[in-house]
Amino acid sequence: MALKGRNAVVTGSTSGIGLAYARALAAEGVNVVINGFGEAADIEKERAGIEKDFGVKCLYDGADMSKPEQITAMIVNAEKNLGSVDVLINNAGIQFVSPVEDFPPEKWEQIIAINLSSAFYGMRAAVPGMKARKWGRIINTASAHSLVASPFKSAYVSAKHGIAGLTKTVALETATFGVTVNCISPGYVWTPLVEKQIPDTMKARNMTKEQVMNDVLLAAQPTKQFVTVEQVAALAVFLCSDAASQITGANISMDGGWTAA
Repeated sequence: MALKGRNAVVTGSTSGIGLAYARALAAEGVNVVINGFGEAADIEKERAGIEKDFGVKCLYDGADMSKPEQITAMIVNAEKNLGSVDVLINNAGIQFVSPVEDFPPEKWEQIIAINLSSAFYGMRAAVPGMKARKWGRIINTASAHSLVASPFKSAYVSAKHGIAGLTKTVALETATFGVTVNCISPGYVWTPLVEKQIPDTMKARNMTKEQVMNDVLLAAQPTKQFVTVEQVAALAVFLCSDAASQITGANISMDGGWTAA
């Protein structure tokens, strides 16, 4: 796939989908910068594991995705330490579930910052180098919620709709520079983010855990199965390949049929 020796930054990659992206790219010979919060020992275990398992460089950057200056510094440092940022995957995301009239304003601001604005700042910093080198791959983790809404998720749905629009815009701006910009819109993927929102949804909808999983989460997916992190990561690796060089500005659903209806 001609990815060996390329360099990638993956935000929100200390667990879940982001870590799967990082490991899948490393398996293709890509050096990676992982980013995210968590226990220092756990993060170091994952970082060292990527280097050991795949024989690539793996760096950790603790940039806070709600802080624009830290996002810019992360890209600058990656270019300095690895030589380039050829692949940028904007994956960092948080969730909060509440009726709109009770939605805390600080939660709205935080979700928009981390789920949407961080992608803007990451692309703003990485695109000049990609254009200069005439090659780049940008992948934004969107969601089925970039296409359809669900109740009680006003900030998340707004951010993901925004990601879809941002993806299209930057794809058009970079189309003649060998740079592709796409987003992947998974349905429900079994990750810590999904697991964590179950209690809030139980409270908001007055349901048991089993009801939330079967009647809320998987109710949306005709296949009645969660998407796996490995499946999402495999699609990202394909989008980085030469075979996908004419796919840009796309919002690719991987949602078990959720948005087909």
